[in-house]
Amino acid sequence: MSEFWLISAPGDKTNLQAWERMNTVTSKSNLSSNSKFHIPDLKVGTLDALVGLSDELGKLDSFAESVIKKIAQYIGEVMEDSKDKVQENLLANGVDLISYLTRFEWDMAKYPIKQPLKNISEALAKQVTQIEADLKTRSAAYNNIKGNLQSLEKKTMGNLLTRTLADIVHKEDFVLNSEYLITLLVVVPKSSYLQWQKTYESLSDMVVPRSTKMIAEDAEGGLFTVTLFRKVMDDFKAKARENRFMVREFYYDEKELKCEKEELMKLASDKKQQYWQPLLPACLSPSLRNSFMIPAVSGELHLAHKTEAWEQYHNLPKGPLLRWLKVNFSEAFVAWIHVKALRVFVESVLRYGLPVNFQAMLLQPNRKSVKRLRDVLNVVFKHLDEVAAASIMDPGMDIPGLQLSNQEYYPYVYFKIDLSLLD
Repeated sequence: MSEFWLISAPGDKTNLQAWERMNTVTSKSNLSSNSKFHIPDLKVGTLDALVGLSDELGKLDSFAESVIKKIAQYIGEVMEDSKDKVQENLLANGVDLISYLTRFEWDMAKYPIKQPLKNISEALAKQVTQIEADLKTRSAAYNNIKGNLQSLEKKTMGNLLTRTLADIVHKEDFVLNSEYLITLLVVVPKSSYLQWQKTYESLSDMVVPRSTKMIAEDAEGGLFTVTLFRKVMDDFKAKARENRFMVREFYYDEKELKCEKEELMKLASDKKQQYWQPLLPACLSPSLRNSFMIPAVSGELHLAHKTEAWEQYHNLPKGPLLRWLKVNFSEAFVAWIHVKALRVFVESVLRYGLPVNFQAMLLQPNRKSVKRLRDVLNVVFKHLDEVAAASIMDPGMDIPGLQLSNQEYYPYVYFKIDLSLLD
């Protein structure tokens, strides 16, 4: 289960005994996996400042989580051909998310604890806001490349009546630079091949005998060439249409076809480079470099042998966009967990008072025991807020002050951390 509960209770002797009791019960009944969550001694400030900060941190928490989910889902989009590997690319400080969370340590270098809590909160907000802004810019550029590529690719997906012919026709298929002759392309249904061969020379005058040749075929029909005199072209087209032979409006222009091919290849290369390195890096040994073949035209990687070379190449840094996404996912996730830690600290001080003395703990509930775990926690910590505990045990009980917000309220401080970021 990827859901965690970050909770806290006072750290005095009585409540430490409650912790032990809770740990014993949850362990014996396999209700959850528990670990202490270490929060350093932060500067408290004034009560008014804490109350204001509590609201700000709630908004920052939601914002940071939304940015993390956007990055995680965008990694999935960029890795469209390797979606099964997305989760293993979601790391925080180089480790998987559960390991980072359960072994959390405050980053003293990034977020010095000698400064006021508001300063730490503002630094975290600035960091996450900048990541979101950069994500918008980078994703817009990538989506533009992807959209243009898809538009061009659509032209290669249709039938012979609609698709581009740039990758089908060749110079030798046409009579070019002739003042009198022209080569047309005709789409003939499969059921009419024989009829075409028997009749194309007589559809109009001045058709060159034996000039037809099928140069491409799909599920519906074939693409045939036919050469005739320019002055009968309109008459030939009309007669062809009457016989269900469709003449494509196509004239061979080598420069235009070359430009279309190059644009498609460039967009495909630009998109691929956001994920894969376009060329083999020099760090590969000569013997391993020889295990690859890279055509200069397309820049695509073809493997001669799926051996050690593939493993070494696969472990190399990925393209710039994926690299940025992974780095900034880690940064945003680390910031988010620090926001959670700040929230626990602020709420614990507001709830339990001064001097600061509380214990935070991280619980990973067993999927089948969520309700039972909640009941155990309410029983163990009900002395912290008898009224709140009573309202939880009896949902029908109406208690003024506890329905002021939609946030879940328990006798102990509680925040949920959901690591299902791809759902």
